[in-house]
Amino acid sequence: MPTDQYHEPAGELSQETRTFARVAASLQEEAEAIGWYEQRLSLEKDPDARAIMEDAQEEEFKHFAMALEFLSRRKPKWRAVLQAVLFKPGDIVEHGEMGESDEKKAPGS
Repeated sequence: MPTDQYHEPAGELSQETRTFARVAASLQEEAEAIGWYEQRLSLEKDPDARAIMEDAQEEEFKHFAMALEFLSRRKPKWRAVLQAVLFKPGDIVEHGEMGESDEKKAPGS
């Protein structure tokens, strides 16, 4: 079955890499859906329609978080960066710099 999901021949990729690519694509799709709902919510006046869209967007948040966690469990270097940046008060860019340093110390990729 043809797909533009892979940038290398799918038959040459390991099952682990193909699964990672599928979940990465899902992560992108969830982020896109979150953005679409954000735009719709910024314009919607009907309270019932807004409630439905807010509920749908919350589901996308959950799916995004689950996909991100799945991927980060498979990439220690990625996880090191996420742990340095996410859910920390203060300067996001500074945390990113620290995450880059932590990434270099993390085992494998």
